[in-house]
Amino acid sequence: MGKRIGAQLKGGDVVALCGTLGAGKTAFSRGLADGLAVNRSLPVTSPTYTIVNQYEGRFPVHHIDYYRLRSEDEFYLSGLEECFASDAVTIIEWADRFPNTLPPDALWIHIDLLDLKKRCIKILYAGNNHERFNL
Repeated sequence: MGKRIGAQLKGGDVVALCGTLGAGKTAFSRGLADGLAVNRSLPVTSPTYTIVNQYEGRFPVHHIDYYRLRSEDEFYLSGLEECFASDAVTIIEWADRFPNTLPPDALWIHIDLLDLKKRCIKILYAGNNHERFNL
């Protein structure tokens, strides 16, 4: 599913990923990167400690992790909002920690861990985004 969504993303899109630890946010991010034609030889890993990883694909890709951010102020002081103002695609793990920092038209994806092999994925569209994606 991540690859299918990634193939339909365009510059300026923001994907907000939510879910508990181990739900599959980073695995979903890998699928998005695959759909965005990020070079498969580059490891798409969780940016938990670096806060942001950058990749090149059909568009530049900013992969951000809110897990270690302590506040919205820290987000703004770090300059991360500049990622939203570019022609890049921005993927944010743990986006629900600071939802007010995201653009109103972000594509929200909630991943619920049902068991070790099953996930429930809920996609919440804002604005006219539902017309853009063929899932």
